[in-house]
Amino acid sequence: MPTLKWMLDERDRAILRLLQQDGRLTNLDLAAQINLSPSACLRRVKLLEERGLISRYVMLIDEKAAGLPGTAFVLVTLDQQGRTALDAFEAAIHDHPEVTECCLLAGAADYMVRVAYADAADFERIHTAILTQLPGVVRVQSTLALRTVKKTTALPV
Repeated sequence: MPTLKWMLDERDRAILRLLQQDGRLTNLDLAAQINLSPSACLRRVKLLEERGLISRYVMLIDEKAAGLPGTAFVLVTLDQQGRTALDAFEAAIHDHPEVTECCLLAGAADYMVRVAYADAADFERIHTAILTQLPGVVRVQSTLALRTVKKTTALPV
């Protein structure tokens, strides 16, 4: 079975690239940029949404402007790796907006958590009052980012 990427034609990929750059593009502007009529463009966008390629439209906030210039990557190890323990941790992690991303890992640690914080005191609060108190947590190991070299939400389509 071919990958979904190869089932898309060049206009579909162009729509996805353009909307990843600017989700507020009007259908009229989008259609003009890919040389389609507005109605044909809208049909393609709706089909991409129905297929699940376009899952949602969001606004991105600049972390520094929002007062959250710090980024930490935290490796979390649980006391157990059974489904119940994983479910409890995953349900609890959703309650904390400081956690901007959480991935289940294969390897020495169970999860990698990305945290946005204001300053050292704020990160200490997150570490002590949130991360170490999550269900099943026995170890956290934090790495603080000094500078972001590349950050994108765009996928190569």
